[in-house]
Amino acid sequence: MSKPVIELQNVKRKFIVGEEVVRALRGVSFTINEGEFVTIMGTSGSGKSTLLNTLGCLDTPTSGEYILDGTPVRTMSRNQRAILRNRKIGFVFQNYNLLAKTTAVENVELPLMYNSEVSASERRRRAIEALKAVGLGDRLEHKSNQMSGGQMQRVAIARALVNNPAVILADEATGNLDTRTSFEILVLFQKLHAEGRTIIFVTHNPEIAQYSSRTITLRDGKIKDDIVNNNILNAAKTLAELPIPDENN
Repeated sequence: MSKPVIELQNVKRKFIVGEEVVRALRGVSFTINEGEFVTIMGTSGSGKSTLLNTLGCLDTPTSGEYILDGTPVRTMSRNQRAILRNRKIGFVFQNYNLLAKTTAVENVELPLMYNSEVSASERRRRAIEALKAVGLGDRLEHKSNQMSGGQMQRVAIARALVNNPAVILADEATGNLDTRTSFEILVLFQKLHAEGRTIIFVTHNPEIAQYSSRTITLRDGKIKDDIVNNNILNAAKTLAELPIPDENN
């Protein structure tokens, strides 16, 4: 039986905005086990962003409990959360969040900079390994302005992998990419899932949910649906069926 990596127990989060109390999460509970590929969906105002910030240890619940890879998060200090976040979560963002004048290897090394137990040579070795794993072994010294959007997102995924995190948290990771490049990135996520990685993909795009093993849908701060996908589509097959773009258009 797979072990739980993410456990949310009746998580609530409210914000005071002026005179108003905004209840962003209204009692959210679910468990994500090791090796799952879960899509989290919801329209604007559903609580999706607040949930993402909670899962990413960027915010803490007002009440309820969040347990990340066996560690309760809610009562941690900000510094303790930062260390846990660095060791346990690999982030992939819509905007890539790469340092512009820095090489692919240096960008991927970044999360390891905060881990004093990893030497400079080991840091570089791991970064190169992660870039090779996402198909960028020939782009190690390229800077962001020398790469396409798809390549930059691959660098971001390599950076998320370099710490061997308990979970990869992707926020609209295909949101800035064209259809073909989006499916190339989905192929990569399915490959990582097949290798046993735990992936949470936050998106508003219902199509992406067809390529994951489970979909959690939020509405008004509550879980509307939590559905296991018994018919996972193959991103590589979909990619192969897409028309080749005409360079003249």
